[in-house]
Amino acid sequence: MKICSRLWENVMRIYNLGSLNIDYVYDVDHFVSAGETLSSDKMQIFPGGKGLNQSVALARAGAEVIHGAVIGEDGGFLTEILSSAGVDTSRIETIPRRCGHAVIQVDKSGQNCILLYPGTNRCIDRRYIENFLSDAERDDILVVQNEISGLDIAFETAHRKNMRIAFNPSPFHSDIKKLPLSLVRWLFCNETEGEALFGSRDIREITERFITQIPDGDLILTLGKDGSVFKNREKFIAQPIFETKAVDTTAAGDTFLGYFLASVTKGESVERSMAVASKAASVAVSVKGAASSIPFLRDVTV
Repeated sequence: MKICSRLWENVMRIYNLGSLNIDYVYDVDHFVSAGETLSSDKMQIFPGGKGLNQSVALARAGAEVIHGAVIGEDGGFLTEILSSAGVDTSRIETIPRRCGHAVIQVDKSGQNCILLYPGTNRCIDRRYIENFLSDAERDDILVVQNEISGLDIAFETAHRKNMRIAFNPSPFHSDIKKLPLSLVRWLFCNETEGEALFGSRDIREITERFITQIPDGDLILTLGKDGSVFKNREKFIAQPIFETKAVDTTAAGDTFLGYFLASVTKGESVERSMAVASKAASVAVSVKGAASSIPFLRDVTV
């Protein structure tokens, strides 16, 4: 009966198997160098993790999203943040370990550098993944990043169910190249990750090598102040940024991903989706914090 209901209503769901972190954010004059001790003028604690940020962005952009994660007993407030954003958190499991956390330095220009401790994000296994995706159907979407364990199992399970995969290979590690990337429908990466994956810093070369390696996929390449690029076999789109004063870039890429996917799954054109995602990211960087900086759809006008 549940399956029939979903087919009748033509509901497409997004399953985000993603990290949940506690972010400790330090304001600094400059990033700490080797052997240096540096004082911070301010420290704040925020909910974080690329998975959490992306689920919040998807939900605030109007998508139906179910979050999958394993958290520690110190992470209850992370589930509350997701729920308050409209994310389905019923499949998040709690175990007696510490949550993942991040130590984030933010300099005067708003740029950041991040040190991650994975914690419970590395406790995701086959049992959990198969339970999480147990009711997923053809053309539903699986969103994954590289802050969790079990990526190979997640790819395999989603492919078996004929789901579409959106992958953000961040933080980059060489093991990512061992994943079956040809299964990816949407690959979201920045210039550094693009170089690591495709062996070039030249945008045209990155996009051409992407098409060679993932011919049925879409590449969404974010380039900071230089905007973003979309590439598949039919289209090349260069999207400029919306000018704003950058205060904190922590969740910019996650906001972009969430708004892009929410837009295209509503049937918007790629051009429109790129513009909406870029605008949302520009709003996010103008506010301090990660999830707390992600705008609501009503605040994103293009």
